[in-house]
This record gives sequence, C-alpha cells and structure tokens, in this order.
Amino acid sequence: MKKQERLFDIVYHQLENFPQETMFSTKIDGKWVSTSTKEFVEKVNLVSRGLIALGVEPGEKVAMVSGNRVEWNIMDIGIQQIGAIGVPVYPNISTKDYKYIFGDADIKVCFTGDEELYNKIHSIKAELPTLNKIFCFDEVEGATHWSKVMDEAEKVDITEVENRSKVIKNGDLATMIYTSGTTGNPKGVMLSHNNILSNVYGSLPRIPGDSNSRCLTFLPVCHVYERMLHYLYMHVGFSIHFAESLDTIGENIKEVKPHVFTAVPRLIEKVYAKIIAKGDELTGIKRALFFWAVSVGEEFEQTGKSGWYKFKLKIARKLIFSKWQEALGGEVLAIASGAAALQPRLARIFLAAEIPILEGYGLTETSPVISVNCLKNGIKFGTVGPLLDNVEVKFAEDGEIIVKGPSVMMGYYNQPEKTKEVLTDDGWFSTGDIGEMIDGKFLKITDRKKEIFKTSGGKYIIPQMMENKFKESRFIEQLMVIGEGQKHPAAFVIPAYDFVREWAHRKGVKVGDDNKSLVEHPDVIERIAEEIEVYNGEFGQFEKIKKFELLPEEFSVEKGEITPTLKFKRKKILEIHADLVEKIYGNQ
Repeated sequence: MKKQERLFDIVYHQLENFPQETMFSTKIDGKWVSTSTKEFVEKVNLVSRGLIALGVEPGEKVAMVSGNRVEWNIMDIGIQQIGAIGVPVYPNISTKDYKYIFGDADIKVCFTGDEELYNKIHSIKAELPTLNKIFCFDEVEGATHWSKVMDEAEKVDITEVENRSKVIKNGDLATMIYTSGTTGNPKGVMLSHNNILSNVYGSLPRIPGDSNSRCLTFLPVCHVYERMLHYLYMHVGFSIHFAESLDTIGENIKEVKPHVFTAVPRLIEKVYAKIIAKGDELTGIKRALFFWAVSVGEEFEQTGKSGWYKFKLKIARKLIFSKWQEALGGEVLAIASGAAALQPRLARIFLAAEIPILEGYGLTETSPVISVNCLKNGIKFGTVGPLLDNVEVKFAEDGEIIVKGPSVMMGYYNQPEKTKEVLTDDGWFSTGDIGEMIDGKFLKITDRKKEIFKTSGGKYIIPQMMENKFKESRFIEQLMVIGEGQKHPAAFVIPAYDFVREWAHRKGVKVGDDNKSLVEHPDVIERIAEEIEVYNGEFGQFEKIKKFELLPEEFSVEKGEITPTLKFKRKKILEIHADLVEKIYGNQ
C-alpha cells in the first residue's frame, strides 16, 4: 500500500480504503456516540475553509489547549492541510508557561476545551499581542463556540483548501510541540510531516491490530507519544474511544474491551496495586491460590522454563490470571508503556498473565519512538526493546544514547544555539539519557545524564534506577532520591495513602483522616523505615537511603513539581521542600 506523504493524507487513506462507522467514539450522557470517517473528513474540510475565511495563512501558528476529544483531532487535521502550524499545549500547565509559549510561537488563534481553560487563556489575552481569537469546544457563556469557524466555511471554496494542501511537502513543518522541560522555559520542538510519519511507519510492525480493532485513549494527545499513535490508529483503521477520565478508566476499559491502549508506568502500578488489594480481600484457599499465582508470575521467563513450571503457569492462568484479563476487557493484545521506566517485575507478571506490556522509549525530539519491545521482535524485561528499523543508535564515551533517523526533529524553534547543543549537522541527536545494548539487540536505559549525581564522597548515584526499585513496595507510591554533594543519599517518600490506612486499620494503629497526621504517626514512619531497609539490601553501602521524610501529598503538575508526563522537576522539588532537606542534612 502506498505510503502517505503528509500527516493529513492519513484520514483520506482511511476514507478510501476502510471507512469506519466508528472512527472516534465519545461517551456523552452515559452513551457512546460515534463519529464516522466520512463525518470526520467533512468537518475537517469545513474547519480548513473556516480558518482560511478567518485569515489564517500558511506558516501561522494555531494553539490547541484541551483534553482529549474528537474536536481536537478534527482541528489538528484541519489546521495542517491549509499549511498552518498546530501548537498543542498541555491543559494543566502554569499561566507563566502559557504566556511564554504563546509569545514564543506568535500564536494567532487558540482553541480551548472547556470553561476553565477558556477563562485561563482569556485572562492573559491582553498580554499576548499576536492572539486575535479564542474559541471554545464547550458551550461557554461569553466564549465563541468552535462551530462558528465551520459557519465561516461558506465564504471559501474547497478548491482553496486543495490548492494550499497540494503544495505542502513531506519535509515541511507540521507542528511545534513545547517540551515540558524539567529545567528552564519550554522549548518548541519543530516536527515535520516526515518526522512523525516515519515514526508511524517504523512503529506499525510493533503494534498488533487491524481495521477491526478498538483502542482506548486517555494519555494526553498533546503529548507526541499518544498523538503519533492516534495517527497510527487512523492509518490502520482502529476505532478510537476516548476515556471519560482517569477515574473512570476501569469502567471504560470494560465497556470498550480495547485491543490496545497506552499507559504510563504510574497507571500500570496503580492497576497492579488494585489487583493485589482485591487479592488481599480474599480469605483461605482463594487467597492462598491468588498469591501463589502471583509468585508463579514473578518467576516468568519467555523461554527456558521447565515443564513443571509451564504446568503451574497454565493453572495460574486458568484460575487467576484469566480474571485479570477480564478486568481489562478480556481482549487486550497489548498495552504500550512509555514516558518513564516500568518496573521489570510488572512487565514480567503481566506477560505471565498474557497481558503484554510493550515498554518503549523515545523523546519529543524523536517523534517519539526510538525503540519498543514487541511480541514479534522479542521482549526483554528491564529493557525498552529493539530499535525501530529506521532508527540508528550509537553511544558517547559516557554512555549517552545518540540517535539518528528520519524521526529526529528539525530543531528547536527560535533557538539555534540550543539546537546545536543536541543536534549535529549530519543529524545525530544527543538524548541526554544513558544506556547500553543488551544481547546486541535490546536497548536499556540506565538513567538521565543530568540526574546522575555525586555524593560528597565522590560516589555516583543513579536515582531513577533506585526509585523504581523502592516503588515495588506496596507502602510506597512515589519516592525521590536526593543527596547531591551530601554524605549519603536520602529520600522524599510519598506513601500509598490508601494502602497504609488499610494496613493501619488491620494492625489497630489509629491514624487520623488527613494525610498529615498519617505521615507523622510514629508507627507509620517505623513501618515504612522497614520497607526502606528491605530495598536498601539491593544496593551498595554508598547507595543506601540513610534518612527519609514522608510527604502528606503527591507531587503535582500544578505546583510545578512534575512535568505533565510525570517526570520529577528535581530542582523545583528541592526548592519547595528545602526545610526537609535542612532537616535531613542540617546537622552534618
């Protein structure tokens, strides 16, 4: 089948080859409402004509600040095919970041999702000299509804859209995505049609499914990972279902029965914690059987296991793991995991349960996938899989992963010096991640180059690897290793509040209803200290966590402690909790 040259060609490819009655599906007032391929394309063309009528020229930037919804996808394609540049923006960043991004990109028109987002952008409009118009996908009093753009379409003939789209080339700029950045201002990553399309084609063999498949989408589509997969889903002809929210994800999975969905490790950890909590509620033989199956799953390997192990696994799958599959809709072929490191133990147990988690790796600057585990090419626990066929990797002297391929970005918008720091003239991009090849085939990430730190004794600490290990404890929701320039590592610990409460209830420990009294309770502190000691056993003497502080609330995007993709903004967290750093290290 002929390859598409521009991203917007994908929807016409679907319309021509396998038009879907349910291209997209959204739950409205308790019912799933479908948008067909035909209806989608019609709305895309109305949007394109309307934008031309509103004076949007090729190369001008149009922002989209919204959660996942079909209107976002319609706008995305409608903007692209008239040569304008879509700039997706996270709906949960600070006003300061909105001002920076809108100013840097010279945003002319903005589409917002709901009342809160409309009000947020409208409140700073006076400070954004290039912003002419704001539209809203929801009906909001005082806001211009996005349908008004389509109403303008009658002023422009479809031939004007065709004339504009005809001259758009494979290598032209398609979108600018501002990285959430753990330090400094966001950078506008310029991605061409070719960048993202090459990643779609490179990833196609790794994702199971066809034009009869369903997927559920809930990771932000403004993030390049979920967005690239949307194009892939459209290319293959998946029916794309929007989850209502993270709170309803379990219910939506059961309704949609997806064949594929994407997740971040935090979500997989929460799903696993819920499964284990259910097992904990069982009694007698049922409880014993449940945890026996978990122990069988923890020993899983794809090859080389004895006949006796295979027999046990068969029993575990039939009696226990089949129920895990049912909880995920019963038809999951793969869960694609990215954005952070997945605990190898979870990848192992879920694959034992015949729920493959395909852990991959990439960056916004690489459109994004560099490598991904898959059933065809092999899965190796603790790695991010084999490289895509159209991607090359080499390693710098310090182990930094350097990538080349058609998916590597055009550069950072307005920042030639920053571009030169990471991108050579012959197209090699420095990722900032440290890694190695395992068995000559599987890429393994060991840490972020900028996050590795030294203690005052000159010992290197690799925080991400340690954090992932400590999070295996059911008592620990999040943990951040600190201690740069100090005598020893320490940690900020966010307990798994619900589980700790349930433990306290079982043990007759009286803790208050609020998290503050929970984390201050001496029995809770002592119990988590025991967990820290258990996992400290996995590390060398210089790496062990010597002290820790429990925090009464999770790190949040709103407070600037984590990025929208849930990566720690370590410097900011240390600033916010400077008093606790002083408490830990002050007397040394």
